Amino acid sequence: MEKRYFAHPTAVVDEPVEIGDRTQIWHFSHVMAGVKIGESCVIGQNVFIGSGALLGNNIKIQNNVSIYDGVILEDNVFCGPSMVFTNVFNPRSFISRKKEFRKTLAKKGATIGANATVVCGNTIGEYAFIGAGSVVTKDVPDYALVYGNPGRVRGWVCQCAEEIVFRSGKAVCQACRKRYQKDSTGVKLILESLS
Repeated sequence: MEKRYFAHPTAVVDEPVEIGDRTQIWHFSHVMAGVKIGESCVIGQNVFIGSGALLGNNIKIQNNVSIYDGVILEDNVFCGPSMVFTNVFNPRSFISRKKEFRKTLAKKGATIGANATVVCGNTIGEYAFIGAGSVVTKDVPDYALVYGNPGRVRGWVCQCAEEIVFRSGKAVCQACRKRYQKDSTGVKLILESLS
């Protein structure tokens, strides 16, 4: 069967793997056997993707990122340059803890900035935005703007990544005009009927 993705000649792609159409794998990257990558992804230079990692469609992974077993990236996730995922909470070089890997999930549309660290076992919500250099130590809500060490919710962002401000539980993005509602259950996009 003809491969329908691009891998640079310096990239190493172990078999068997599942890689979707139009995905690009660039210089010096390594995709291990057992990986599943969706369609139209861009895997930058010097990226490592370990066995058991699952990547959705239209994902962008910038240079120098390692995605280990137990990491799941849903559609449209962006991983900035040199950001870090972990998969063991309390590593020691002399103790094997491969049976203790903790799952990390980045939900649809999430952005993780350059040099950020995501401690394993946490979930990053839909369209959340993690600022550069931040350390994620707990779950991040949908649409949250998180930065700092440890990372804290500092505000809210639209699907288009512009900051939104809530007044009386409602917000309108000044860039794209999407509307949101915030209550005790979190932030939700308000879908308007077309009638």
